[in-house]
Amino acid sequence: MPEPTVIIRSDRARVFGNRHPWVFSGAIHEVQGSPADGDIVALRDRDGNFLARGYWNHHSQINVHVLTWDEDQAIDDAWWRNQLTRAISARAVENALHERTPNAYRLVNAENDNIPGLVVDRYADFVVIQALTLGIDRRKQMLAKLLMEMLSPTGIYERSDADVRVKEGLTPVTGLLAGRKPPPLIEIDENGRRFLVDIYNGHKTGFYLDQRSNRATLGNWLRFDPEADTRTILNCFSYSGGFSVYALDGMAKRVINIDASADALALAKRNVALNGFPTPEEDFVLGDVFDVLRKYRAENQRFDVIILDPPKFANNQKQVEGATRGYKDINMLAFQLLKPGGMLMTYSCSGLVDADLFQKVVFGALLDARRDAQIVMKLTAGTDHPVSLTFPEGAYLKGLLCRVW
Repeated sequence: MPEPTVIIRSDRARVFGNRHPWVFSGAIHEVQGSPADGDIVALRDRDGNFLARGYWNHHSQINVHVLTWDEDQAIDDAWWRNQLTRAISARAVENALHERTPNAYRLVNAENDNIPGLVVDRYADFVVIQALTLGIDRRKQMLAKLLMEMLSPTGIYERSDADVRVKEGLTPVTGLLAGRKPPPLIEIDENGRRFLVDIYNGHKTGFYLDQRSNRATLGNWLRFDPEADTRTILNCFSYSGGFSVYALDGMAKRVINIDASADALALAKRNVALNGFPTPEEDFVLGDVFDVLRKYRAENQRFDVIILDPPKFANNQKQVEGATRGYKDINMLAFQLLKPGGMLMTYSCSGLVDADLFQKVVFGALLDARRDAQIVMKLTAGTDHPVSLTFPEGAYLKGLLCRVW
């Protein structure tokens, strides 16, 4: 049977030289054959020249996710095994760069590891996967089988409940894929710090693995600060207390956690206690971060370090303008609340707000706050979250470490 073929419009074919893995519906001239959603299709120009091969989905604006640019490469079980092996092997080297080999990290980073739509995270003896596209969703049982053979985890749990699945015509799915069911909380080790992770209900797959190196940066900064034991730190959108544990381990005097979720604050409290630090009730503040910071400003409170790690503010292009207003507002409040010489760690995980735009927004917030600041360091996701050079959208997490005067 002939391979289903997608013919690319003449004015769009030349961009395939850049090897971007997404093929939008507007780039397609016609479809030859009758591919079912999730089937492998060949991409060719109108002269019949091979361009790429990937999986098809007529429901999505991204009709094809490219898997290979090699015409002789078949997309079979051996191909999937090879791609998983390549991604997993790379992490062994990356993990060796850390203070202490972690047992929780990203194993497969979707398009950035040339497996579009698949996220695989490890939490101690368990693996969590996200099938973000229909093409991966159709193959998740096969992929789980391969991962069981390659990693021998106790179990593989699925957290395919990300909003992006709606664009693929998929509904949220969670549940056990292979092996034994994980416990309600899994204890992990990250650079010698201990955390409890809720892979059933937690954000993303349970923990902000992408902030691992940035948490370490904060801890190391404080460890070498001779006045760390006098510092009061504000951890906004604190979730399960990752930055807080590193700050306290870095000898900070006090860390105040703010989050809108009571469940997240309860887990943060447990994580702080798990690492041997006192957990005064007043250091866990339930509320909207914007409102709490305005209250602190009205009370003339000041802090030595403020961490802003908000959730994604923009899920589509229409929300970008509103997102930039939100980022500007929250950063202006932080600038106003910092003591002279204080430090701001500020982040955006909105992929549609690139690093250049984010820096301009923070600059605007600085002007409105009438403060001065230096960028000490630009921050991004850890080494277990590589970014493909052909897929700049993979650099979704960007941050700035600023000294404020």
